[in-house]
Amino acid sequence: MEYLLFGLGFALALEGLVYALAPRIVEDLLAALRALPPETRRLLGLVAISIGAVFLWVASALGM
Repeated sequence: MEYLLFGLGFALALEGLVYALAPRIVEDLLAALRALPPETRRLLGLVAISIGAVFLWVASALGM
């Protein structure tokens, strides 16, 4: 449970940092994502999930 709370807190802090420091870039990124077809956005999401899973696997293999 401790690791889950740490991970969620870390993710929220990074998200908040992006919105606080570069809100205009976030708006531009969202506009670019809207221009992509849904299939491409779905593929990008699956790639992000896969990369995140690999990172978590490597972190657990290293004993973190």
